[in-house]
Amino acid sequence: MAEALTVSIGELPLKNPVIAAPGEHLIEDGGLAAAIASGAGAVVMKSTNESDAAKRQLRQAEYAALGPDWRPVAWDPKAVDATILTRSGLHPLGFEAWLDQAARHDRLARASDCLLMPSLVLADLGAAVASARRIEQAGLRVLELNIGTPYASQAARGAVSTELDPGRVSEIVGAVTAAVSIPVWVKLSGQSERVTALAAAATAAGAATVVIAGRALGLVPDLDTMTPHLGTSCGVGGFWNLPLTCHWLAETRAALGPEQPLIGINGATSGEDVARMMLAGATAVGLSSAVMMRGFGVLSDAVAALQAYCDTRALPAAGLIGRAADARRRFSDLPVLDNVWRHHIPRAAGAAH
Repeated sequence: MAEALTVSIGELPLKNPVIAAPGEHLIEDGGLAAAIASGAGAVVMKSTNESDAAKRQLRQAEYAALGPDWRPVAWDPKAVDATILTRSGLHPLGFEAWLDQAARHDRLARASDCLLMPSLVLADLGAAVASARRIEQAGLRVLELNIGTPYASQAARGAVSTELDPGRVSEIVGAVTAAVSIPVWVKLSGQSERVTALAAAATAAGAATVVIAGRALGLVPDLDTMTPHLGTSCGVGGFWNLPLTCHWLAETRAALGPEQPLIGINGATSGEDVARMMLAGATAVGLSSAVMMRGFGVLSDAVAALQAYCDTRALPAAGLIGRAADARRRFSDLPVLDNVWRHHIPRAAGAAH
């Protein structure tokens, strides 16, 4: 039954845990409508802020998919195991036009029992607070506050933020949540050893949930040109990031408790991956790069695959949350084994006879 996929983020129910996470495919009306029609439980708009430099980054943006040998592969549905490099920017519309787009698609989303979510990337805190108030006044039901973009160190000064200090996270989130009554979901950086501390600071300051965790910066040299792919350090993501995301979900669940909802992001490409992140502690999971490359059917397929997984185990989606995280043991608690390591080294490395 489709109702078995329902989950809740605080007081907000989602018809299923599959979230169409923001990206360039959600800039124009057609993309937003397609994401809503896909059956996703929530759709997050491409982010905005007041910075002209952040908007200009979109006009400078480039993208690459790299295969296992770190060489470019075609940007198409066949590149399912690709590493994604992006040098992106924010929504090209001015704030008023962007807010109008949000309000129009919120009405469309409500008709499909979908949660439409506007997203702000922090530049100036005062401007973010003012924008958050306008979003609430426009009747939007929830706000994503992105303070974990990967690009701050490479972007124009003040264009976007990568917040890595828990004290600063507390200050920012506290200011925004005090200004509005709608739930605020805070997207955090993955470029930190303190993701759990950042999450604790955000939720203590009033965030309804945290989105764990944004992409890191990476640089891949091109052997042919001897220059970086896309010319610089880029946001890096791909299927391989799923174990890192699941680790931070499990760590954060252990620190904040099972009652705190968490959102997984970065590394999910399918409904099975949604289930994996939920088992690690996520209540819902965002997919973005896979949709950009393979189309909006990725979202529909993810919902169907998650439904099939839950059906075969006679569990509702909410029953998956945190099962693997709660079963996790520390190394010191695991049994002593009989030299298993010997079965995982080259034959020539074994003891001489």
